[in-house]
Amino acid sequence: MRVVLAEDSALLREGLVRVLDAAGMRCVAAVADAEALLRAVDEHEPDAVVTDVRMPPTHTDEGMRAALLLRRTRPRLPVLVLSQYVEERHASRLLTDTAGGVGYLLKDRVADVGEFIEALRRVAAGGTALDPEVVAQLLLRGRTDPLERLSPREREVLGLMAEGRSNAGISQLLVLSDSAVAKHINAIFTKLDLPAVPQDHRRVLAVLAHLRRTDAP
Repeated sequence: MRVVLAEDSALLREGLVRVLDAAGMRCVAAVADAEALLRAVDEHEPDAVVTDVRMPPTHTDEGMRAALLLRRTRPRLPVLVLSQYVEERHASRLLTDTAGGVGYLLKDRVADVGEFIEALRRVAAGGTALDPEVVAQLLLRGRTDPLERLSPREREVLGLMAEGRSNAGISQLLVLSDSAVAKHINAIFTKLDLPAVPQDHRRVLAVLAHLRRTDAP
């Protein structure tokens, strides 16, 4: 099986290449961003693609958008998506494709090499591979308040956003690095189903959701 791999973490990327090789698969390209992924697929015509959800430059959903584009333009190309944690919106977007040959696994699952390889083989054969945690989250999705998905720290960050604090202000108050604050805010946007679109200001929408929940004026 010829595989194109997209993962921005050099350490994980090299590890996955070795895992694929050990399983008798050939990694024809291992790239670090979504644009390189699309070019590699055009060049190598692989049997399957494995891609991270979040990649440069914004580390939001570049990998997922590339995966969805590949499925639109190459409906028979099997795609297995990897994510750091459950992102219901991304999983739902991928799973609306009913043609088969898709998968969504948490990166923790990659630690079980046998399970990862079995999932990839299943996807390549036209089946579906879903992380059990993804299934559980999707089943709960329609029955929970989106704000309940936030961790205690994310709720704290959102509360400070509602007070009008900047990222730098939140960083100072919570004694966090700027990158940690940005990561928490991106997680808030993801868990509240607020995609990055030009016509919406996600920070404002997140704050409005918080204010509605707390019945603030």
